[in-house]
Amino acid sequence: MLRLEVLQGEARGQRLEISCESARIGRSPDADLFLTDPHVSSDHARILFTGEHYLLRDPSSTNGTAIERGGVRLPLDEAQDRQLVLESGDLIELGQAEAKVILSVAFLDDPDDAQVVTLRKIDEFVAQATILERDTGRLRRLYDAQKRIGAASDLTEVLVAIADAAFDLVPGATHVTLVLREDDDEGPTKLTGYVPVLTRARGQSGHAVAPIPISRSVFRKVITERAAVVAADAPREVGETASLVGARIRSVMGVPLWRGNEILGVLQSDNRESAGVFGPQDLEVLAVLAHNASLAVANARLVKRLRAAEERLAKENAFLKGREENRRVGRGSPEILGDSLAMQVLAGQIAKVVDTRVTVLIEGETGVGKELVAAAVHYRSRRRDRLFVTQNCAALPENLLESELFGHRRGSFTGAHEDKKGLFELADGGTLFLDEVAEMPLPLQTKLLRAVQEGEIRPVGATQERRVDVRIVAATNRNLDLEVAAGRFREDLYYRLKVFPLRVPPLRERREDIPLLAEHFLKLCSAEIGKPVAGFAQETMELLQAYDFPGNVRELQNEVQRLTIQANAGDFITTELLSPQIRKVEAILAQVRPTKGTLKERMDQVERWFLLEALRDHGQNKTATAKMLGITREGLHKKLRNLGL
Repeated sequence: MLRLEVLQGEARGQRLEISCESARIGRSPDADLFLTDPHVSSDHARILFTGEHYLLRDPSSTNGTAIERGGVRLPLDEAQDRQLVLESGDLIELGQAEAKVILSVAFLDDPDDAQVVTLRKIDEFVAQATILERDTGRLRRLYDAQKRIGAASDLTEVLVAIADAAFDLVPGATHVTLVLREDDDEGPTKLTGYVPVLTRARGQSGHAVAPIPISRSVFRKVITERAAVVAADAPREVGETASLVGARIRSVMGVPLWRGNEILGVLQSDNRESAGVFGPQDLEVLAVLAHNASLAVANARLVKRLRAAEERLAKENAFLKGREENRRVGRGSPEILGDSLAMQVLAGQIAKVVDTRVTVLIEGETGVGKELVAAAVHYRSRRRDRLFVTQNCAALPENLLESELFGHRRGSFTGAHEDKKGLFELADGGTLFLDEVAEMPLPLQTKLLRAVQEGEIRPVGATQERRVDVRIVAATNRNLDLEVAAGRFREDLYYRLKVFPLRVPPLRERREDIPLLAEHFLKLCSAEIGKPVAGFAQETMELLQAYDFPGNVRELQNEVQRLTIQANAGDFITTELLSPQIRKVEAILAQVRPTKGTLKERMDQVERWFLLEALRDHGQNKTATAKMLGITREGLHKKLRNLGL
């Protein structure tokens, strides 16, 4: 038996003697040890009996839990799986700093640790069910019970079917209790406790009565000895113990549920009216029932885990797909805005490649919308119903990028606590967009080449390769020809990626699209911040079209967002709200703007200004100036003479 005493905290002096399989500590009123301290969580800690030990577990409290043992503080963190086995003399700390609650731990002589007089190894019953062979009526009922248990798939249905079968096969039983080991994906290697999950009384259905802890003497023998235990006269043979007297148990049987060497739980059948009601035949039939029920419980738990995994994967897929779809411009289909000739050519190229399997390489400056083009390639193809997964190759170091792309196996490196699927596996059947692919380290380029070439990947730490069906779309703002020549990019990978190149033109090459884009971004931003803006003044739009936008569409979008925030609701956006670098264009236009005169005089003034600016930019070098202007040196001299320069 375990006793806890509050040494520090608002409930100082309070004690709790734990003689059951589990106990809760926290600020919840229904906790076994109710604490009102503000740093204590509602469900701060739990104590579980594993059959051999008492286990302290922290189910993710806000302020943490620790054990002080021999002057050493042991926090219940992820490194400890948030649990530790308790030892006598431990101090439990709940919360942090001076406001923490401290509990002392002491083990007492267990009044329930009495001598169990009837014990049979479970293997003996499974191999030698001799009594059942002579009792054909009970054998038939056992067969029918096993069919009902086997037909149940849900764990709750399985447990109810087991309890019903126990009542049917053991006429002297008034109550049946099932205690199961906590289910954990890591299996029996992780220390877990046993928890009562179902108690039923004869003639009642469902969870008819509150789970009553079984006799720990019987329970401990069942767990440690892997044995079936019967106490025909419980108060005399087991003793006047707290759990037996408290439940008014007169006769009790306990048999294990097991799978291999793992004890899944305990099936208890007891009588609370008469002593001496259970005999060898009752124990034998209950043991045979448990043998088959064990498999049903294990299968039901496996089905439960598989269903949970399917639901989790479905939610993950829905989340990932929704997140990627929400990244589309306008939160609708990936519409590429632009009526310019350059964008019409790009749209035609996209239409040709969407339903092929070839790798696409998108080239363009930073901010031109390469990811939007990649999304258009995916969502306009037959792969649109599968995932569109993106990864910026410059965002992670080499080792992390390899794990992110190809996944890893548990234990393959420090910190790899579980298996992880890579983006190639997540994108199976869909599209993987590799942005800034030129930033990928050379060793990783070799692995990418095999994935592109063979359609096979090998997770970090794995020994076998996996086939994936992934359409690769890569993007770069660098000149890959120069990168290959400099030895920074593999030539064979370059040719594999550049099967179908798409060039996204910079914004300065399609200035006629700026009004369409600016109005689109204005509409989005106005709706987002809830501020209606009338639009752009004509002079403002002229300055936007005259600016080169080195940051391309991304810079235009940021500028429109800033303008929307600065503008007054209902007003037009005027030139004084523009960024300084864009307003510089206004000064240049003022210099170019001709004075009044005839058309020829105005054209000469504009041409004079452009020639002077070109000569100044090239240090008065007429040969370079003529080349930049696209005319001959003699043609430049002629223009200068005609303009009096």
